[in-house]
Amino acid sequence: MRQLVTSTIATLVLVACGGGQPAASPEAEAAPEAASDAAPEPDASTGAATEPGSAEGNSFELKDSDTAKDARGATESKIKPTRTEAAMKFIVVDKEKGPIPGIVVSLSAAGKTYYTEETDATGYAEVLVPVGQKYDLVYLSLGGKDVAASVPVTNEPNQNIKLTLRYKGYEKEKEPRFVLSGVEFDTAKATIRPESLPRLDSVVEYMTHKKSARIEISGHTDNKGNAKTNKTLSEKRAQACRDYLISKGIDGSRIQAVGYGDERPIAPNTTEEGRQQNRRIEATEL
Repeated sequence: MRQLVTSTIATLVLVACGGGQPAASPEAEAAPEAASDAAPEPDASTGAATEPGSAEGNSFELKDSDTAKDARGATESKIKPTRTEAAMKFIVVDKEKGPIPGIVVSLSAAGKTYYTEETDATGYAEVLVPVGQKYDLVYLSLGGKDVAASVPVTNEPNQNIKLTLRYKGYEKEKEPRFVLSGVEFDTAKATIRPESLPRLDSVVEYMTHKKSARIEISGHTDNKGNAKTNKTLSEKRAQACRDYLISKGIDGSRIQAVGYGDERPIAPNTTEEGRQQNRRIEATEL
């Protein structure tokens, strides 16, 4: 008996985000394909966004395709669908710049998360996921993560699903700096408060799955008190964050810790609100 193979395809436009700011509402739309051997045909079917910032509002239906099973990047595909797992194949592109390498996509459902490796030079990445689930799709970033879309996967066996993720406004800056909002310390100490750990864990997640990433963790203070003391404290706090990441399995050679004290304010030190903004930890991808 011939084995059933289901191939589906879709194009989704996502809006790049970062820096702890809320993601702009993603727009789902069909669009002309970027020049790429792996790019799918432009007759993809997507659903329209109906509720900004909502995975439900950005869910879409997949359309049958004869080419999804043949999707590949710079090398042959390493995965094959089975009766219980679907082969999710992604191509991440920017309308102006073409394929985007170095992107990690995660898919979460039923309390479990599955990750692609980094996209290759053609913007391609892939992962196997259990069938019969609706997945929240996320583009991992040091700046946090926002659900970009939801992807339904039916119970059918041997599914090949090919998605083109088109990021509007994506641009890799020379030094993308992100404030790690929520990372706090005991007063005048470098002791990380327990409520800070989930934010640091998101950095662990990013570093774990984006294996090429190297970062600088920097500590900053306001200008109250002695400048030398402030700089020493900022260094100790940055080092404490580095030590935590290492304790979670991240190679220390990938993390630099530095303290800038009050040298790099992001707000005026003339108000308590401004001083609070200046007391911060930042992560910068090198």
